[in-house]
Amino acid sequence: MLRSVKSLEGLSVGATDGTIGNVKDFYFDDEAWAIRYAVVNTRAWLGHEVLISPYSLGQADTIREVLPVTITKDQVRHSPELDTDKPVSRQYESNYLGYYDYPFYWGGAGLWGERDYPGTLRAGMGSTGFRGHLRPPSTGPNADLHLRSCNAVMGYHIHARDGDIGHVQGFLVDDYLWAVRYLIVNTSNWWMGHQVLVSPEWIQDVSWPESKVTIDLDRQAIKDAPAYDEGALIDRDAEMRIYNHYCRNGYWESQRERAVA
Repeated sequence: MLRSVKSLEGLSVGATDGTIGNVKDFYFDDEAWAIRYAVVNTRAWLGHEVLISPYSLGQADTIREVLPVTITKDQVRHSPELDTDKPVSRQYESNYLGYYDYPFYWGGAGLWGERDYPGTLRAGMGSTGFRGHLRPPSTGPNADLHLRSCNAVMGYHIHARDGDIGHVQGFLVDDYLWAVRYLIVNTSNWWMGHQVLVSPEWIQDVSWPESKVTIDLDRQAIKDAPAYDEGALIDRDAEMRIYNHYCRNGYWESQRERAVA
């Protein structure tokens, strides 16, 4: 199911033996455009924030306003401590994933290392057996950092081929694969509150210093795109209308091709 990051923020995070805090933010990988961690505010309990990997996340219950996780409070208590005022280093990630005995997500052909989704662990397969197939992580001081805060990117300017078009209003994520499927673009400066969806696949460049995202689309195409309604379900038919409008192949087509291969 596609969910907005906004709808997940604030949810109570329930460990197997009690509540640990609330979702504050998400860190995504700016190469694969996948959610790598939920940032959980546990200050009332532990006095600091913690990261929770999608390997640990269950299905969000927006009715009860709970995001369950498959780990215990004691595991969270003793997990590597994070300073959220600093970038998350590859060394920290290596320590974190090693602590939970989770595979490294980098170095493989899939979205999650050698896999396309993190649910294999939740299904009981465990990490043993395919951790060794992944390339060794880059843990040196010059290792590239690719984790970005969803909250920090809110408000980034959207630049089309022929000019500015709006700003990043939010993100839609697949809560099974934890892939960022769409940026929600607010074009209110041009068309009175019109919001549309664009895929990260169509991003030509991101200037982090300038807070600007350049999209490989024309302004008119974005203006004429199907409007995004926060209260409406984004099903496959709705996605097909978006991709057909832009004359692009759906991401599910490439997934099907990989599965056949």
